[in-house]
Amino acid sequence: MDHQRSIIVLDFGGQYAHLIARRVRQCGVYSEIKDADTSAQELKNAAGIILSGGPQSVYDPKSPQGDPALFELGIPVLGICYGLQWMAKTLGGEVSQGEVKEYGKAKLHIGNRNLGIGSGLPKEMIVWMSHGDEVTLLPEGFERIGTSNNCSNAFIADIDRNFTAVQFHPEVVHTEHGQTLIENFVKTCDAAEWSIESYKDHIGEALKKEVGDRKVFMLVSGGVDSTVAFVLLNQVLGEDRVQGLYIDTGMMRKDETIQIKKAFDALGITNLRIEDASAYFLKKLAEVYEPEDKRWIIGDAFLSVQKRVSEEMNLKMEDGWMLGQGTIYPDTIETGETKNADTIKTHHNRIDAIQQMMKEGLVVEPLRELYKDEVRALGEELGLPHDLVWRHPFPGPGLGVRILCAQEPSRVSCPKSVLRHIAYAALPIKSVGVQGDGRSYRHAIALFSDEQFADEKCWELATSIPNASEDFNRVLMCTSHSTPPEFVFSPGYVSKERTEILRQADAIVHNEMGVAGLYESIWQFPVVLLPFGTSEGGLSIVLRPVESQEAMTANAVDLPKDVVAVMTQRLLALEGVDVVFQDLTHKPPGTIEWE
Repeated sequence: MDHQRSIIVLDFGGQYAHLIARRVRQCGVYSEIKDADTSAQELKNAAGIILSGGPQSVYDPKSPQGDPALFELGIPVLGICYGLQWMAKTLGGEVSQGEVKEYGKAKLHIGNRNLGIGSGLPKEMIVWMSHGDEVTLLPEGFERIGTSNNCSNAFIADIDRNFTAVQFHPEVVHTEHGQTLIENFVKTCDAAEWSIESYKDHIGEALKKEVGDRKVFMLVSGGVDSTVAFVLLNQVLGEDRVQGLYIDTGMMRKDETIQIKKAFDALGITNLRIEDASAYFLKKLAEVYEPEDKRWIIGDAFLSVQKRVSEEMNLKMEDGWMLGQGTIYPDTIETGETKNADTIKTHHNRIDAIQQMMKEGLVVEPLRELYKDEVRALGEELGLPHDLVWRHPFPGPGLGVRILCAQEPSRVSCPKSVLRHIAYAALPIKSVGVQGDGRSYRHAIALFSDEQFADEKCWELATSIPNASEDFNRVLMCTSHSTPPEFVFSPGYVSKERTEILRQADAIVHNEMGVAGLYESIWQFPVVLLPFGTSEGGLSIVLRPVESQEAMTANAVDLPKDVVAVMTQRLLALEGVDVVFQDLTHKPPGTIEWE
């Protein structure tokens, strides 16, 4: 479909490119994404152009580049993060590495609120940063509109040419008034109105066209995404053309399989097969330690079980069967599927075998362009019960990616300069993070105090430490000890024993979250197992509650002290658990999951 006078997002590899397009669509204007190097000739009919963020440095010869001629089209342009830097450099400014990197929350100070898209914004607001470089010399015609504490040119504009750029990310929900800023930009564009009356009808028609007269073998995890995709396929294609498969990997939550069967039975769904493959998965993960290796193996195991079951049921690709998945957009962007994106972590539904099937047109993913909040909206439109639609997200690989594995401890020194007034310890394990739109694999640092709860200073350190140090991407608060204990490392991998410990811990946390009435105010609450404690064979538990909407960014939740105290007490009563932490890290710089 040809959409004239739309707003084009040029994708320089940023984690939030599709999120920008979504925010524009919320303004009632059609937005589509194109590669960064799209020619100005192809962009001449656009109503506006937005330059996305990206993981690279503009002064790197291999960094993605746009067509400079787009600035001669007379079309409004908004640059975001890398987009600001590319705009400034292309138009004659200078960009260099910043003295201090900014990840997460920052305070923006706006000097002139009557200029361009800054109109109506407050003098100060919290914004979401994710950058290591900054503009050090403005191009001719530009003026500074806003600054942060660590970035002097955080908001710039050439009012006469309608070029505006911001170092922060207005598209994420954690930037205050971010949607207002995007709406202000949209108002400067002569864009045509656009809306989707119904997610179901819109996606349903596209689904019919993609599947044609074929049938779909759908992998169902029991989570929100795959459940909505499965029900959508049933309603659009009919149950006679869809077969669901739920695989119990042995890494599910306590009683998860029983609860999922009851939920689908209540929906009257009869085309779902439940397969217990727990022994197979655990055997495949024996002596596997590296996070990416685990994800690839789990993804391959899913596919192997699916292939075996499909053969048993005589469901063959050559007979017109496709593979269905509940993949949503954050899965594709974090795997680095877009042209310039960095691989943050490979999702189990993005391994090589799946990618090859996709190239052959054998995979259908009805939700691949949607974010979690849109999936929930679609689920409600499909008539799914509220409790099912609003379940906390649970990773496809299950508890397997929440059990950190290592053969030996990983050591690093702590940044004493920023930790003079609080006890601390660098933990002997690394985790995945996202910094500057790129993947990081770094240590966590734990804080200790007599109170054993995070105060305002601890939350400040959770932002400042990853910004100041290249060794750390997470900051934790120890809720079980007031001073750093002598950690004893326990080498290990995903095993039945460790899975059972984490399953019990996860059940305790979710029970207490429900008792405290926090379930719907917390978006997701991963519980993580670390391979060290204070005794031989001892382990640690990490509480990771976050608040988010679309998983691309997240705020760590400040839990009530009494809830933390009860959770900690109950977790320490578990055999094998010696230490409890709370993860204070936002996303960025830490991903929601540790792996």
